[in-house]
Amino acid sequence: MYEASTQIWAVDALGALAHETRLRVFRMLVMAGHEGMIAGAIAERQGVPPSTMSHHLATLERAGLVQSERQSRLIHYRADFPGMRRLLTFLMQDCCQGVPEMCGDLFANLSCEAPQSQAANTRPDA
Repeated sequence: MYEASTQIWAVDALGALAHETRLRVFRMLVMAGHEGMIAGAIAERQGVPPSTMSHHLATLERAGLVQSERQSRLIHYRADFPGMRRLLTFLMQDCCQGVPEMCGDLFANLSCEAPQSQAANTRPDA
C-alpha cells in the first residue's frame, strides 16, 4: 500500500507528462543529461513560444521532474533524475508480484548508450 502523499505526487507527475510538448521536453532534458539546457534553446528546439514553454517547464518543475537554476538572465533546466527514479520506482514497485522473472526482460529494450554525437567525441582515438 502506498502513502497517500506518494500516490498524489505520482498522479501530479504523470499528469505533467500527459501533454505532448511536456513529454517531448522531459525526454529531451533526460537526453541532455546533467548539463541540461537553457530555456530559450528548449523553446526554440520545440518550436514553442518562450512564454508557453515557461509554463510547460514550470509544470514539470512543480511535478518534481525538472530542476531549474538561474544563471544571470538565463534559466538553465535539467531533468530531475531522482524525481524520475522515484516515479519509475512507484510505477514498478508491485509489477513482479514477488517474482522478479515476470519483469526480467523489462530493460532489454532500453539502450543507455550516449547519443551518436556524444559517442563520437568520447572515442579513445578521437
